[in-house]
Amino acid sequence: MKLRPLSTLMLAVLLTSGCGGKSDQGAQNNSTAPPSGGTSSSTSGTPAFTLPAGLDEGPRAAAGAIDESQVAAGEKLFQTKGCTACHAFGKRVTCPDLDGVTTRRTAKWIQTQILHPEVMTKQDPTARQLFATFSLQMPNQHLTEAEAAQVLEFLKHKNHEAPEAH
Repeated sequence: MKLRPLSTLMLAVLLTSGCGGKSDQGAQNNSTAPPSGGTSSSTSGTPAFTLPAGLDEGPRAAAGAIDESQVAAGEKLFQTKGCTACHAFGKRVTCPDLDGVTTRRTAKWIQTQILHPEVMTKQDPTARQLFATFSLQMPNQHLTEAEAAQVLEFLKHKNHEAPEAH
């Protein structure tokens, strides 16, 4: 059977329309601005982001006061975004145990990991090592900077209450 050029074109369109036909533009349109110190440019629709220098230098996140008014919102985000599928406090699920994370990392490092996990895996040596150890890429949940700050307050709260529970 000999196909006409128009029929061949229509067949090709029909066959390819079912393969990956769903665009991932929603994932590319991250509404959060990169933390100050980074650079952002747009090439091929994907924002380029370079981590700021000294991301994990300075006081640990736990050294800062806990904003208790943000803890409940941070806990809700932690649960609704599915963080509990991979993370716990005091035990390993499939990814790092978050018990004490705020004593090991700076607030800036934690928030950048929440906001740009795919960039952290590529550019940050600590995140790269965690990826090598756990073999799982943390998904980008597309949180805003304010939401990432709420999750950080929840983590600080959980890390602060942990010694009292033992």
